[in-house]
Amino acid sequence: MMIHYYIMLASIVLVILLIVSIFRILREYERGVIFMLGRFYRVKGPGLIIVIPLIQQMVRVDIRTVVMDVPTQDVISRDNVSVMVNAVVYYRVIDSQKAIINVENFHDATSQLAQTTLRSVLGQYELDDMLSSRDTLNQAIQAILDQQTDIWGIKVSNVEIKHVDLNESMIRAIAKQAESERERRAKVIHALGEQEAAEKLSEAAKILSSQPQALQLRYLQTLTEIAGEHSNTIVFPLPVDLMKTFGNS
Repeated sequence: MMIHYYIMLASIVLVILLIVSIFRILREYERGVIFMLGRFYRVKGPGLIIVIPLIQQMVRVDIRTVVMDVPTQDVISRDNVSVMVNAVVYYRVIDSQKAIINVENFHDATSQLAQTTLRSVLGQYELDDMLSSRDTLNQAIQAILDQQTDIWGIKVSNVEIKHVDLNESMIRAIAKQAESERERRAKVIHALGEQEAAEKLSEAAKILSSQPQALQLRYLQTLTEIAGEHSNTIVFPLPVDLMKTFGNS
């Protein structure tokens, strides 16, 4: 009698557990990919759904945006400079069926693809572009990732390069190059100034030579400036042209 009682009690508990296992609750950001006898059936959720035990199986998929940190990659730029680059990728699942069926692990697959794409794209640019044109690089990487992950039901919304690190020797070389560039620009500016001053002096000399009276006035002005200094004796040459002018007068 007791054996029948225990068997009945176990059957009731089993039925209750079976009924409870039928119902699943999916949050607003979750979807359930349902397989029936191994074949894809449909995508359910969010809310309360029914999954028939033994016949149907469910795989949960999180459809929120994932912030994935891409590990630091050793990249050789187009001008043969070795740099260490890391980035962050923002993506989310837009097709749960593809994300589960078309790829074994969509998170790992996206991470590996991001690493190889980062090295491939940055290797086509020179170091100066990596440092100054990050927006262009981000858009190029994002476009490639978004295109290749579309078959997995993944949408890559953004890619941001975080750091481009150089070794100490390269940093010193860049600093030396920048210093040389500053010196070159300073010399060019100085040379342009000298050239402009020479041109102005040449123009002034032509004007003075064409007008003797202006030359005389300039000469007298110079004498006035010298006389204003604290000096007891002033020795100055007398221009021949000035003497001719006085003689004619």
